[in-house]
Amino acid sequence: MKFYEVINSKFTIILSLFYLLLLTELSGQHSDIGTSIAQHRQGKLIIKANPGAQVVIEQVSHEFWFGAAISNGLANGSMLESDLRQYKKKFLENFNSAVTENAVKWLSMEPQKGQVNYRVVDGILEWSEDNDIPLRAHNLFWGIPKFVQPWVKELDDQELKQTLKTRAEAITKRYKGRFAEYDLNNEMIHGNYYEDRLGSEITKQMTQWAHSGDPDAKLFLNDYDILTGNQLDAFMAQIRSFLKQRIPLAGIGVQGHLHAEAFDREQLKSALDSLATFNLPIRITEFNMPGQRSKFHNDRNLKMTDQEAELNAKEMVDYYRICFAHPAVDGILMWGFWEGANWIPASSMYKRDWTPTPLAKAYQNLIFKEWWTKESGSVGNGGTFTAPAFYGSYRVKVDGITKEANLTKDQGETILDFTK
Repeated sequence: MKFYEVINSKFTIILSLFYLLLLTELSGQHSDIGTSIAQHRQGKLIIKANPGAQVVIEQVSHEFWFGAAISNGLANGSMLESDLRQYKKKFLENFNSAVTENAVKWLSMEPQKGQVNYRVVDGILEWSEDNDIPLRAHNLFWGIPKFVQPWVKELDDQELKQTLKTRAEAITKRYKGRFAEYDLNNEMIHGNYYEDRLGSEITKQMTQWAHSGDPDAKLFLNDYDILTGNQLDAFMAQIRSFLKQRIPLAGIGVQGHLHAEAFDREQLKSALDSLATFNLPIRITEFNMPGQRSKFHNDRNLKMTDQEAELNAKEMVDYYRICFAHPAVDGILMWGFWEGANWIPASSMYKRDWTPTPLAKAYQNLIFKEWWTKESGSVGNGGTFTAPAFYGSYRVKVDGITKEANLTKDQGETILDFTK
């Protein structure tokens, strides 16, 4: 064997060993994630019935929020009727929760002083309630200066404070008990016009005004570049400061679209671990794959190759796996799912003509197959049939008799008695 052949042979062996180690590591990571999902996302359904009875268990929905943003087009008349029908149909086929993309934003509702548009918000809420979709209100306030209306900036400090109070009380009172939760003041670590004008106590006052309109309103923080680690320390410091002030936070919202065409797995898990120390529920509030730092955001007309689309679907699956496996995370909401109404069109589950992308197929396989419980069998001699099941709602049939049940994370297990 010649010298260069020996070198090439050794290089091939080393490269093969490298890939073997890499695959082993990835396999181990997936194994850990699978164990965590089984531990934190599954409980037990216990069926009591006569021995030998035939049991069929069918999951109806997840407790975990697999959601998406709802475009204003659902309620403002801008969509073609054919697209609107498809939009509603595909939403209900894929998602169990939602967030308003723009409808509740103050700039959208009241661009001109005193001219408040409730029509779009009312329309989205009516549709979501008719279909039992819990809806997040995004957002009560947004203090990034460029998103503050000019007329608001023209107010003197006393007028500004009173106007903020009026806004918070009016929205929460009008929609009392209807929104599942609110983003209080969006992206505060990146800009807070209201604090700059009125002082550091304004955030606590916002919560007080919101609770004046609806004492049960759940108020979330929402910010970006947290899961990448870039702004994690600042966000953690802000949360600690708010909790020290006894500001009533119901949860932590973190946006999931500040990566590029891929994301850092270890960093995502590390950030979630850090946020979990506050013992508050975490929502991934705005998810896109690819994200805001990708070439597909910089050029919205850029189309994916078939290979890029397949890799994109795999990135999405890994992102969802890490989040679903984490016990502190309560949900993930996509920031758009149709190319006709998505700020990063390439991140859509459906193309403009409603044909599904590889992302849609991978998502559906994950949520409705891999993470979906469907069991059947016979009741044993002890009179019970026990099945591990993902937390959610169920339809259980025993010898032709059907009962419905909810299996929640708080409960851990649910017993259905068919002997009575």
